[in-house]
Amino acid sequence: MTPQHIRIADYDYPLPDDRIAKYPLEERDHSKLLVWRDSSIAEAHFYDLPDCLQTGDLLIYNNTRVIQARLHFHKETGAQIEIFCLEPQAPNDYLQVFQETESCVWKCLVGNLKKWKDGVLTQTLLIKGEFVQIQAERIAADAGMTHDIRFSWNNDNITFADILEHFGELPIPPYLNRATEESDKTTYQTVYSKIDGSVAAPTAGLHFTKDVIRRLALNGVHEDEVTLHVGAGTFQPVKADEIGDHAMHREMISVNKTTITDILKNLEHVVAVGTTSVRTLESLYYLGCHIHANPEAPDLTVAQWEPYENAYTLSTEEALKAIVDYLTRKHLPAIEAATQIMIVPGFRFRIVRKMITNFHQPKSTLLLLIAAFVGNEHWHDIYDYALAHDFRFLSYGDSSLLVRPQ
Repeated sequence: MTPQHIRIADYDYPLPDDRIAKYPLEERDHSKLLVWRDSSIAEAHFYDLPDCLQTGDLLIYNNTRVIQARLHFHKETGAQIEIFCLEPQAPNDYLQVFQETESCVWKCLVGNLKKWKDGVLTQTLLIKGEFVQIQAERIAADAGMTHDIRFSWNNDNITFADILEHFGELPIPPYLNRATEESDKTTYQTVYSKIDGSVAAPTAGLHFTKDVIRRLALNGVHEDEVTLHVGAGTFQPVKADEIGDHAMHREMISVNKTTITDILKNLEHVVAVGTTSVRTLESLYYLGCHIHANPEAPDLTVAQWEPYENAYTLSTEEALKAIVDYLTRKHLPAIEAATQIMIVPGFRFRIVRKMITNFHQPKSTLLLLIAAFVGNEHWHDIYDYALAHDFRFLSYGDSSLLVRPQ
């Protein structure tokens, strides 16, 4: 059976609402840690992670930072319109768009759209002691659910980053079924987050503390970073019966040349923190193949089903070296690309050896990724154990360390 014909109903499990963690533990690293290795399961706490990894392991984090992407406008009629910023369009660079001082365009989801037929939405804010009038104008609708929204404001001392910081709301996951609270501004960010752009946290990283990171280093575990800005598509349910009919969301990734060089030196010891890091790292192989095939003008996009439809013969080392050589020739510090990679049972992992991840929703693409990593015959064992032993699920829940079979 081809991967596209995988039935999503086969990746379901009962998840009672009271097993979904609505809030994190007071101390991040006191969460439970399920360790799956050699088809056996053990329990620990996250603060035990330094003892669960090996000297020489290379731990790779996603350093993205969640932005306050939800904006609430009020029409004169009293209707509230929610605009959820997903991805910058003009400029389409995250760093640039946050520094804009007049206007910018974002791809957005719009809540209560039926109340916003036309016209410009206006809101007056007090930012840094100055009044700022911000306007939102719908300029285009996509084939899907998204719209291009132009934001403009009348104070060039104020950046769009300032507007989000003062006007925006942190978008916690919808399955928490509660409003965002002030504490989420801290607890829904990893301690190492630094590159603004995500609308959802890479939640496996929420368990790390500075003390855990310090003890990992003392134990000889190395660390590196990648950037994948998590889009709202991470919460998109799979509504199709077969996974081949589900469109995977597109996400931007950035990986420094030094990180790729470190991976080349430690290919048997790569530990990905979270599914976003897994998707980023495994996308590198296909980007390397594209560069090898077309060194001067490569396609820096990984398509959804590319891993299953192309018989690449390049070794992992050759693919990664092709990226390093390309970055050196172009005098670039990092490869920046887009990925829609779909990781499902049948996928061949080329880079990630171990994964730290939370417990994911039933019938989700993330659960399919877990099944691909540990094997179809094992994911049920892991989730059945977690349900039977009081593990907490989803974004603010507990985590697992999974070691891929050789």
